[in-house]
Amino acid sequence: MAHNIKSIVYKASALFILAFTIAYSFIPDIAVWGMVVSVSLFSAISMTTPYPGKSVRGKRLFNFQVLACMLMVVATYLMYIGRNEWPLLLFISAILLLYSSIILQKVFENEQAEDSKKS
Repeated sequence: MAHNIKSIVYKASALFILAFTIAYSFIPDIAVWGMVVSVSLFSAISMTTPYPGKSVRGKRLFNFQVLACMLMVVATYLMYIGRNEWPLLLFISAILLLYSSIILQKVFENEQAEDSKKS
């Protein structure tokens, strides 16, 4: 049950990040605080759910996710102070998260397949 709630909050915070990024054009004051909450939740869940496998590649990809979360935090800060560089950092973060989430799943599946062959 707790894993299910954690998964729901993780996915919802990702959707809220997207929604508040779009909302920044229309209601910047509310969007900034929504981003603060959403990025905080997303980053906290990402960092407290480490890579369960043992491969070096998987751990490196998890570190990409941590780096992407830190870039989102910096982008949110830049959004808060009114700088125009925040979309670039958010875009880089999105690319890193997309790449690492797709490849990390494949690496973990390959690691599980190798472990089952050894057993």
